[in-house]
Amino acid sequence: MRHDHLITSKQLSRGDIETVLDRAAEIDADPSAVADRHAGALLGLLFFEPSTRTKMSFETAMKRLGGDVVDMGSVESSSVKKGETLADTVRVIEGYADALVLRHPKQGSATMASEFVDVPLVNAGDGAGHHPSQTLLDLYTIRENAGLEDLTIGIMGDLKYGRTVHSLAAALTNFDARQHFISPESLRLPREVVYDLHQQGGTTGVREHESLAEVLPSLDVLYVTRIQRERFPDENEYQKVAGEYQIDPETLEAASDDLTIMHPLPRVDEIAPEIDETDYAAYFEQAHNGVPVRMALLDLLLSDDLGIGGDGDE
Repeated sequence: MRHDHLITSKQLSRGDIETVLDRAAEIDADPSAVADRHAGALLGLLFFEPSTRTKMSFETAMKRLGGDVVDMGSVESSSVKKGETLADTVRVIEGYADALVLRHPKQGSATMASEFVDVPLVNAGDGAGHHPSQTLLDLYTIRENAGLEDLTIGIMGDLKYGRTVHSLAAALTNFDARQHFISPESLRLPREVVYDLHQQGGTTGVREHESLAEVLPSLDVLYVTRIQRERFPDENEYQKVAGEYQIDPETLEAASDDLTIMHPLPRVDEIAPEIDETDYAAYFEQAHNGVPVRMALLDLLLSDDLGIGGDGDE
């Protein structure tokens, strides 16, 4: 897959996803087997928004493959502060690295940036757009805990601005998955996302709800998301929905004993700390899975003999 880009989960086929997940499982079982696989390779990190898990897990993944990273650093300490365009920034850093990881607040930024570089570029989140590497680790976690066949999943919280939601929902149309979307009316999935899901084959498995209670007993997985204050153009609109959807032990009384609860993190108050010690909780495992999955993804992107489809043109 050398010189290809991963911009959106919509470019991934079922076979592509299974290739990455199977490779991640191999690496997870024996990370030492790939310890020097990409010795000397450099990964360029360009994060225009704050990040903990994504940035650190990509850095860890590259180093565990034997490579290293070069980091643009904060926007305030970079030439972006001087007015440098994103196109110029990626073209410059392309000269220092063998692959790039970009996070940017503007939707569509990763697609635009990919047009200016020849090294592989991974979209690590573009505003309310997509976050495909997060989707891959989410799918890996789902496969490990509940399986990806005959799956009933509830996706709850900020569905309007949540790029992890948009990305995961698109990828799940490759599998036998019934998707229930639970949110306040004001944070429903954008209509264009619903249309895309139907176009991708999700017509029999996409349902929208305002209440978790009506679907909770049927769920194999509950994917909870944070209400993203930073995405709201109006603070008053945020305050109307803040804290509206929360999971605590009482909420889960009607849940299946086998329910898996996931969250891309960070959380605020969507999941009570008491849930952390239950068998339901898989969100810290989910975060840890970012390393083997991103190791697998980087291995595919940097290797001549491995590949996944798509070129990120969507």
